[in-house]
Amino acid sequence: MRRELETVLLLARNLPAADLPEFLGQLETIRVTALARITTPTPAAKPDELLSVEQTAQRLHCSPDYLYRHHARLPFARRVGRKLLFSSVGLDAYLKKTR
Repeated sequence: MRRELETVLLLARNLPAADLPEFLGQLETIRVTALARITTPTPAAKPDELLSVEQTAQRLHCSPDYLYRHHARLPFARRVGRKLLFSSVGLDAYLKKTR
């Protein structure tokens, strides 16, 4: 048994009977929290893709020219050599924050 749980078991053995209902309620909260973590699926991390200017313009509902002119102010813009690309994960976060 984990050392932390041994302490709780010792407390359960020595706690006055009047305090046991509250103690059981606290244990139930711990049990339900652990059960919720087990049964709730963890969302799969979306892989970051680099989007072209045209793809990004479609998602932002703007022109490609706007992206070329303002890419320095966009936190999700990336330069790869001479090519201008955009992080899909960064774009999603930007859209979530601005809407």
